[in-house]
Formats: sequence, C-alpha cells, structure tokens
Amino acid sequence: MLGDIKEILIEENILKNRVKELAAQLSEEYKGKNPLIICVLKGAVLFMSDLIQNMSIPLEIDFMATTSYGSGTKSSGEVRILKDLDKSVDNRDLIIVEDIVDSGLTLSYLIKIFNDRHTKSVKVCTLLDKPDRRSAEVKIDYIGFEVPDEFVVGYGLDYDEKYRNLPFIGILKEEIYSNE
Repeated sequence: MLGDIKEILIEENILKNRVKELAAQLSEEYKGKNPLIICVLKGAVLFMSDLIQNMSIPLEIDFMATTSYGSGTKSSGEVRILKDLDKSVDNRDLIIVEDIVDSGLTLSYLIKIFNDRHTKSVKVCTLLDKPDRRSAEVKIDYIGFEVPDEFVVGYGLDYDEKYRNLPFIGILKEEIYSNE
C-alpha cells in the first residue's frame, strides 16, 4: 500500500494532536448537552472513534451510511441512504462527523434531513475539508485540516475500499485511479 502513496500529506502524530484539539473544543461547547454524535460510514469511523475517546462529556453515538460514489472517484450527484440512524434525533443536539467534505452534496442532504426531523441543533465536524471541490453550500463548524484538490486516502478514507487502515493522510498516486 505504501508504494501507492505519492506523498504523505498529514502525518499520524499531527492527525492525533488535531483530533485532541477538536475533542477539547467540542467538549467545552457541548458541556451539559449530551450530544448525539453521528458517524457517517465508513470513512469517518477512525476519526469518530479517536474524537469521542478524547471528549470529556456525556454523549451518545449513532451511525449513518450514505453513498454518492460507488467504486469511483467522482460523485454521482445522487445521495442515497444505505443505513439510517437507530436513535431519534427529535429535539437533540447533533454533531455530524465526516471524514472529508468535498462537493458538499452528501452533507447538505444530511443537514436537510436532520432539520426536517426537528433537531435542536445540527453542527458538522469534518477531519478534512476540500473547499475547491464544493458544489453545494454547506456550513462546516469544526474542521481538522483543509486539503488541496488531490485524491487523499488513509485514516478511514479509501479508494475502492483500500487504504483505510493507513495511519496518516496520503495523496494516492494518479496511476492507481486514473483508469476510470
């Protein structure tokens, strides 16, 4: 797998330190609120796991799976829910945890769904933000890192279900995915 990485963009220790900073910020801002942390599967699992382990407040977690990509690198533009939440979000403070926000289509779709379900508040915490790819306007409340318009993998992010287990964020060599 390492041979498929063009460059390490964010090293493991820098990732872990930033996650701790985000956890401290969320813990302070949600003190006394018992937020529902919603992990968007599969990419955000590692980030969410590390994030909540570093939070010092009561919280609950749930999972949602969506798709707009299939096995490719380009969004289809259509968001589908593959797994909905198990818990009610009625009158709850939600924190959507994403691995990366690029087009913003999935996130704007999720925010609309949650607002329609009568939440108290909906905020977004993403590990990576790729603003150059944005096609839908979304507000991101907590950002780990802004990244360039490159195909990134690692720390939960994948290409065709591979590379999620890399402990860093790396740029995938173009020849790995350019046959599409």
